[in-house]
Amino acid sequence: MSQICILGGGFGGLYTALRLSQLPWNKLDKPQITLVDQRDRFVFSPLLYELVTGEMQTWEVAPPYAELLAGTEIRFKQTAATEIDVEAKQVQLETGETLTYDRLVLAVGGETPMDMVPGAAEFAIPFRAIADAYRLEERLRLLEESDVDKIRIAVVGAGYSGVELACKLSDRLGNRARIRIVEQSNQILRSSPPHNRDAATKALEDRGIFLDLETTVENLTEDRISLLYKGSTDTIPVDIVLWTVGTRAAEVVQNLSLKHNQRGQVMTTPTLQAIDHPEIFAVGDLADCKDAEGQQVPATAQAAFQQSDYAGWNIWASLTHRPLLPFRYQHLGEMLTLGIDDATLTGLGIQLDGSLAGVARRLAYLNRMPTLKHQVRVGFSWLTRPIVNALAGNDE
Repeated sequence: MSQICILGGGFGGLYTALRLSQLPWNKLDKPQITLVDQRDRFVFSPLLYELVTGEMQTWEVAPPYAELLAGTEIRFKQTAATEIDVEAKQVQLETGETLTYDRLVLAVGGETPMDMVPGAAEFAIPFRAIADAYRLEERLRLLEESDVDKIRIAVVGAGYSGVELACKLSDRLGNRARIRIVEQSNQILRSSPPHNRDAATKALEDRGIFLDLETTVENLTEDRISLLYKGSTDTIPVDIVLWTVGTRAAEVVQNLSLKHNQRGQVMTTPTLQAIDHPEIFAVGDLADCKDAEGQQVPATAQAAFQQSDYAGWNIWASLTHRPLLPFRYQHLGEMLTLGIDDATLTGLGIQLDGSLAGVARRLAYLNRMPTLKHQVRVGFSWLTRPIVNALAGNDE
């Protein structure tokens, strides 16, 4: 029996595993698929912001792997890989167990580097995982219950995550919030379509969120942030610092004897295979991939979602002696949440913002959730929540 080992249970890893389990294996070919992730839950990261405002619940955004893999023959191991021997085709796990593979999928994603400035690791909060959302929630709860007049928040980075977080926090805290976004470049959302950037700029202005452009963070303390702007340093008080900039490949990936680019990503062929190691596939943030048309594939959830379909197919094809398919990336547009029931989207000839874009964004993400069962549960929850909330309000 062939052994397929998938490291990382995000969009790239989990969806590749599910795709593999659905393909038409015959009894002789059917492999053992093992998914490895150190968390017990999958995180639908584009909806993580909805936890800040209470628009969604943890089970909707982060369903347990045990629930998602029920009814499949995929084995799940909650641990992390500490070492990969590409010659012996073995993965060493934190638990001490060794997995031998015939096909390996690298999908552990990126990490937020918290050592870019002094104090960031100790005092800033990244926003990638459920644990980050819980940490932020606890900090907000304590501040909301305190007698401080203004809750001062600095969001480092004016990319997608920074802008979305700032808007959600503003809508949650209202007049108690004093939020600033610190951005090294001279504009927000540098890679966004103009429509989305304009809608986001207006959303930030409407909420009174300060923008510190062409500004860098020099250091952090527990209650201060030092900002450098045009040669002058200003140190200001702060209650929460959210760090949304930078990404780097996990150490276990950087240590691999594979071809990497300068950022530590694994270089792949258009069929998503590591160069010189066709038994290893790499998807998502950690892969440096040019698709069949030669276009650079972005490190986004949308790209990982699409790559998983091809990775699953190509692994199946490689084990059943069929031709592999070069990945063809389709840019389906871009969606951002800009507060409660507010969003902007551009794609497929459509430009929308406001509450209608918010509904379209939710429906698009509902369609991309990992299993039909989870889609149905979440969809039913969204439909019935206004009724439940209205009844709860009447009871009061």
